[in-house]
Amino acid sequence: MKGRIHSLESFGTVDGPGTRYVVFVQGCPMRCAYCHNPDTWEINAGEYYETDYIIEQFERNRGFYAHGGITVTGGEPLLQVDFLIELFEKAKEKDIHTCIDTSGIAFNPESPELMEKYDRLMKVTDLVMLDIKHIDPQKHIELTSQKNDNILAFAQYLSDKNVETWIRHVVVPGITDDDTYLYKLGYFIGGLSSLKALDVLPYHTMGETKYEKMGIEYKLKGVPAMSQKVAIEKKQVILNGIKARRAELNK
Repeated sequence: MKGRIHSLESFGTVDGPGTRYVVFVQGCPMRCAYCHNPDTWEINAGEYYETDYIIEQFERNRGFYAHGGITVTGGEPLLQVDFLIELFEKAKEKDIHTCIDTSGIAFNPESPELMEKYDRLMKVTDLVMLDIKHIDPQKHIELTSQKNDNILAFAQYLSDKNVETWIRHVVVPGITDDDTYLYKLGYFIGGLSSLKALDVLPYHTMGETKYEKMGIEYKLKGVPAMSQKVAIEKKQVILNGIKARRAELNK
């Protein structure tokens, strides 16, 4: 089976545990205002690669990935769920750690056919890095042009399936840094039994140049980068929400 791929990276260090072979798929329905990969949006772009080719490339340098594995990111990996299933099933046959870096936007619990595929995929998925953009439904639409109900449902699904989950959240000044919403985010993810890590990422402006080159309006033009110090403070707010939720659950 072939997947529509934007690019392949042989040395990923921020895409899951260890050093990883990273597959950037093509196509994403989200239009996040701070997205630094707008070149992955178009679904009909990219090149086709077979799952066997990706496994072969990993195996050629397997010793290099001794404590890592394969991560599929994007774009939105779950738009190509059949490709993911085949790739990860082949990876698990060779004892390769598998990770999906996703927004969860393609999840649809109302589709029995799709849910069967997700169930099959989760059996061969070691880790999901889930990027929750905003906990508030309306503000999520304003930020990404998409609703967040299926994203939050996907987070709960991962918990129900006991799939190790790392939550990522980008903190943007004046947009996603409100303590009320950060606490609510923490309270929500505090109820996920599969939650193993929380990454709070400070917003940066490095993607702005790419937008200019592509002739795309950069919606956050003029918004300053978030300092690491403030991002750490905001992470603590989320952690407070997690602790509150877990305290309630443990009563």
